[in-house]
Amino acid sequence: MHFETSVDIDAPPETVWNLLKDVERWPDMTASMDRVELLDEPFTLGSRARVHQPKLPAAVWTVTAFDDNRTFTWESRSTGVTTTGAHEIVPTPDGGSTVRLTLDQKGPLAPVFALLAGRLTRRYVTMEAQGLKAKAEQRPTR
Repeated sequence: MHFETSVDIDAPPETVWNLLKDVERWPDMTASMDRVELLDEPFTLGSRARVHQPKLPAAVWTVTAFDDNRTFTWESRSTGVTTTGAHEIVPTPDGGSTVRLTLDQKGPLAPVFALLAGRLTRRYVTMEAQGLKAKAEQRPTR
């Protein structure tokens, strides 16, 4: 299974990156996450996080690629399925950002997982993109 979504965000890449790399606060941005526990600090290449999502078993994700202020990829392995999630920020000419999220699942049980949870997974990735946009575009109240 492969799923990809992009969202334009009216906020500078630095703002978006700071939200994106603060994985423990993701549940504040989206209902697709119940809890995220960072197992290794700081969040960088090799870091692990345990992600708790509604209707899915908790999963440990390991950062496999990291380019500060630009992108990170992480991977979670379970019996018969390896899931890879990529998060990329592209600066726009107007000072904003485009964020691209991708999710890939491979392995002998990936087709079964896609059949059983593919719709939910796609919905969660879309919710995460929209939640990031909403949080990054929040203006301080006076």
